[in-house]
Amino acid sequence: MRACFGVKTQLLISRVFSRPSTAVRWRAAQTRLLCSPPTGEEKPQRSMLRHLTTKIKATGPIPVAEYMREVLTNPVTGYYVRNNMLGPDGDFITSPEISQIFGELLGVWIVSEWMGAGRPTQLQLVELGPGKGSLASDVLRVFSQLRSVLGGASVSLHLVEVSPALSRLQAQSLTGSRSQEAHAEDEPAYRRGETTGGLPVSWYRRLEDVPTGFSIFLAHEFFDALPIHKFQADEGRGHVEVCAEGGVIIQQLARRILEDGGAALIADYGHDGTKTDTFRGFKDHRLHDVLSSPGSADLTADVDFSYLRRMAGGGVACLGPVPQRTFLKNMGIDSRMQVLLRNCSDASTRQQLIASYDVLTNPAKMGERFHFFGLLHPRRLARPPRPEGLKLEKKPSPAPLPVAGFTELSFS
Repeated sequence: MRACFGVKTQLLISRVFSRPSTAVRWRAAQTRLLCSPPTGEEKPQRSMLRHLTTKIKATGPIPVAEYMREVLTNPVTGYYVRNNMLGPDGDFITSPEISQIFGELLGVWIVSEWMGAGRPTQLQLVELGPGKGSLASDVLRVFSQLRSVLGGASVSLHLVEVSPALSRLQAQSLTGSRSQEAHAEDEPAYRRGETTGGLPVSWYRRLEDVPTGFSIFLAHEFFDALPIHKFQADEGRGHVEVCAEGGVIIQQLARRILEDGGAALIADYGHDGTKTDTFRGFKDHRLHDVLSSPGSADLTADVDFSYLRRMAGGGVACLGPVPQRTFLKNMGIDSRMQVLLRNCSDASTRQQLIASYDVLTNPAKMGERFHFFGLLHPRRLARPPRPEGLKLEKKPSPAPLPVAGFTELSFS
């Protein structure tokens, strides 16, 4: 069974990657990892600065978590609410914006896990913090290529997004003009639409508003932007960072997976409980003082995957974290690159492809800085039951089915 499932995953990859894509997306831009110190002070965001000043004068000092929450997600003046921060003209760029290969490989992973779960009749793709919609778009393109594999499954896309500015960009990218905002304020989904292929798309402000059912959850560079609490540790060990909100969300994901089946894939920069002080800001692809011009820069902190594992509890199976380089190579990024380069005659495009591959996999760039962490239902890793009968040979039970990305598969 283990070998059989490995072959199935490889077949999925070969079907998606056996021919060049109609359009190779690559954007030459710096990432959060390729940054330099700020060159000067920017003009402060007056409304946010005034809001924080008034708040502190009225109630006293505020903790770091409350500062992050106000600066990033305040419904009127928050950074994520007001700004389009992604891309070369923004403050940072993410893996899906660097190369479509990233999203395509995650699309294969989703289909692979759907197959590993027994091909349920429903497949909800739920993305937390979907940026410009690039990752979802790449995943849906894989779904389209594997339509015959998905068969008659009911597929839908659900986006958890608090930013009105980004939700409009996502709607334009994924649905064009085929979406509209909800008429009533109390509706769980504040926007609904459909893709050109007729796939339903819904937007929510909270994870708990997403309908129940078999779901694959994606969280790419989502947990790093959640508010953290900082504590002074004893015996001069520096600071301790705790993302309580991230713990609540991981518990929600674990509960959903146990109740409805499915999986969650988290990709973010972080560590396994080995760092203490990672709170920082980014603006114009450069490091930025977290207290300077609040509301004008992104605030972030490394994800503590050991904390997420503890908060998920013992009910779900946790995989990783594994470095992004390892995950992508296990998923067949090298094979995909060979196909693209073999079918690309333009020297400039070839150079761009190689550069994007380097950013995603180079240990000094994103390759070792970012990690993948998975949540699965425990039955996904259970040994398949042995067939019952009167004349059974004494053979060991079949091994659990491997999980793509977290397991090394051979590609021929």
